[in-house]
Amino acid sequence: MKTSLPPLFHSLTSCLTDKENATAIKLRLVKSSEFENISDKASASFSRQMDQSGFAGKDRQVCILRNDQAEIAEILCGVTFPLSIYAFALIAEKLKSEFSSDFLKTATFAIEGSMSPEDCNAAAIGWALASYRFDAYKKDKKSNGHPVLVWPVAADKKRVTALVEGMCLIKTLINIPANDLGTDELAESAAQIAKQSRATFLKIVDKDLLTQNFPMIYEVGKGSARRPQIVEINWGSDDHPRVTLVGKGVVFDTGGLDIKPPPFMLLMKKDMGGAAHVLGLAHTIMSLGLPVRLRVLIAIAENSIGDDCFRPGDVIKSRKGLTVEVSDTDAEGRLVVGDALTFASEGPKPQLIVDYTTLTGSARAALGYDIPALFSNNDKLLDEVKSIAMANEDPLWPMPLWQPYLKEMNSTIADINNIGSGKAGAIHGALFLQQFVDASIDWIHIDCYAWEQSGKAGRPQGGADTGMRAILKLIENRFA
Repeated sequence: MKTSLPPLFHSLTSCLTDKENATAIKLRLVKSSEFENISDKASASFSRQMDQSGFAGKDRQVCILRNDQAEIAEILCGVTFPLSIYAFALIAEKLKSEFSSDFLKTATFAIEGSMSPEDCNAAAIGWALASYRFDAYKKDKKSNGHPVLVWPVAADKKRVTALVEGMCLIKTLINIPANDLGTDELAESAAQIAKQSRATFLKIVDKDLLTQNFPMIYEVGKGSARRPQIVEINWGSDDHPRVTLVGKGVVFDTGGLDIKPPPFMLLMKKDMGGAAHVLGLAHTIMSLGLPVRLRVLIAIAENSIGDDCFRPGDVIKSRKGLTVEVSDTDAEGRLVVGDALTFASEGPKPQLIVDYTTLTGSARAALGYDIPALFSNNDKLLDEVKSIAMANEDPLWPMPLWQPYLKEMNSTIADINNIGSGKAGAIHGALFLQQFVDASIDWIHIDCYAWEQSGKAGRPQGGADTGMRAILKLIENRFA
């Protein structure tokens, strides 16, 4: 690699411990319906402390109870069940803000009482996510440490670790600036992830894309000194159901000759967010050893302005054989993903294809930053994914593949235009991609923003995982 990248995997050892400690500070989880009974039985001192802090057992409230020697007796944490990952992340962050770094170096916390395995997992995941920080480029890494939680008794450590590593891998890859994460570096990151799980890794680079028939990927990336490529990871047994993940890996998007205004270009290091999502999901699937034959395809390019960059008005032939008129060089993501989707549909057909892309501003206008747009060629599958997503704090919202809008992408000189003439930009992008998927294969398209705008508990400002856990659960439900 040309540059030394920050560590891709977030360690859980600094925030979760196996060591049981008799002096661990007890976290007592309280439902609002239980508060009155607890308050009635509390000592006068504890009752006064609850009153003064305003604690009433409401979700995400925290109250530190101290004895007459000012030592911590226990910490009350307002929760609802099933336990929310992000509610528990907020509890961890509140506790971090309450104590000094010196205190946190020696203290450990433990959840009092028993919980279901699912709630134990949620608590551990939320606690670990609250510890994530991307500070690789800061000279002064000031931190008051992070509170350490004793692993909840019924937590599935393997599952929690795989999920947190996958989610934080997504964040880290997106957060790395484009001057360090170029096309080669993104491909090498994929190779590292494949090697860790003993998966096979292949890549096709630069003009070999033309000889091996990936013309749209080549055309988008040919104007950059950082050469375009497609990478492929294969893992699992051939007799398991086939699942293929496709990711958009545009490491930086200037918009090409249809150049973006500066405010819209500022975050374009995240235009490889689709690739980050499929790598995070693939890492989690392989770490959990799910019984699927997994294939990962990432179309990698940099959309730059140069002597050899593609132009508005160009007509490009795709891997599928369809010709595409380029009316906007800033609608490049659908071009690179189109070739990858054609490739995904070839050979032994998968039972499911899922693509992740940071594709359209239109999806953000419709659904905001936090909720990716969800499309599928199977309406029952669309409903299933929405239900899973909403039940797992990982929202995805269905949008229609409205076929009448396809005529808005007609071209007078080619088979299809790369943009539509109407207002339905997210639907146009999805319809374009649909042309490159075998109609007999279940296909999911996720148009995500991949960025946390303001920062929330467990979701610091920067790269964001959206829709990864939902698709993992879908794959588990269908195939595991």
